[in-house]
Amino acid sequence: MAVYLIAEVKDIVNKEKYDEYSQKIPPTLKKFGGQYLARGGKITVASGDWNPSWITMIKFESIDKFNAWWHSPEYKAIAMLREKASRTNVVVVEGV
Repeated sequence: MAVYLIAEVKDIVNKEKYDEYSQKIPPTLKKFGGQYLARGGKITVASGDWNPSWITMIKFESIDKFNAWWHSPEYKAIAMLREKASRTNVVVVEGV
């Protein structure tokens, strides 16, 4: 079953580091079959009071593929860039 990573970037505190992270992440996703579905496009609030400034959605074939990527040495090597450069919420949801 496919899973979807949804990341909300709440605040970028170091643009240089965040840009570096953004450039380095695509090859790690490719290696583990991750596919961008949305990456920072225009957001329209349809209902409620959630007003994120930046959303990224990534599809993985399975939770196992997601976990292999999330815990991989390749991603761990750059994850600290995201952690130091931004305040981000990340969830993973199973598909239907």
